[in-house]
Amino acid sequence: MTDANDKMTPAGDPVVPPDVQNSVFITTLDKLYNWGRKRSVWPLMFGLACCGIEMICTAAGRFDLERFGMGLMRASPRQADLMIVSGTVTKKMVPQIVRLYNQMAEPKYVLSMGACATGGGPFKEGYNVVSGIDKFIPVDVYVPGCPPTPQALLYGLLKLHEKMEKQSIRSVSWYKKDVGEAIPVPVLGPDIVDVRRVPEIKSNLVQAVQPAQS
Repeated sequence: MTDANDKMTPAGDPVVPPDVQNSVFITTLDKLYNWGRKRSVWPLMFGLACCGIEMICTAAGRFDLERFGMGLMRASPRQADLMIVSGTVTKKMVPQIVRLYNQMAEPKYVLSMGACATGGGPFKEGYNVVSGIDKFIPVDVYVPGCPPTPQALLYGLLKLHEKMEKQSIRSVSWYKKDVGEAIPVPVLGPDIVDVRRVPEIKSNLVQAVQPAQS
C-alpha cells in the first residue's frame, strides 16, 4: 500500500506507472481544450497599411504561418478567431473594424500590429487618425514596430498562444450566461464619436456651459 502523495509529481500531476507509459496519456481538460484552440486559430483576412504587407510575408513560405495552424485566413468574420489590426487606423475605418469585431464568434482575440494600430504612430497628431484601436475594441497582444517584421508578428502570435494556454473552461467569459453585449459602432460625423461616451460628453458640455451662463 502506497501513500497518495507518492502518486503525484512535485507539480501536482499524476504519475503514470512505468509499464503503461507508452500507451497512456494523462492530461487535463483545459490543456487539451487550449491545445486544440491555439493550433487552429484562423485570422481575419484584411490589412490596413504597410503592416499588412508584413502580415502577408508571415503567411508566405519563408516564415510559414501554417506551422501553427494559422495559415487559413478567412474572409468572413463569422469564421475567424483572430483579428490582426495591421496598419494605420483612420476614423473612417473604425466603424467598420468594430462591426467586423462584433460579427466574430467567441472566443475571439485581437492583435494590434505596429505603432500605428497601437498608438497612432507617426500619424498620431493627424486629424483623421485614431490614437490606438484599443480605445474602441479590447486588444490581447501588442506587437511594436513600424512596421514590425514577420519575426515580430510570429513572436506576438506565440504570446497569444501563451495567453490561451492559461485560460480555463471554468472561468472564460464565453461559457457564462451573462455574456457581454456587442460594442456599439462608433458614429462618424465631423469627428468619430464613441457611443459609450455620450453621457460623459453631455456631462462635460453642461459643466462648460454653466459658468458661461452665470
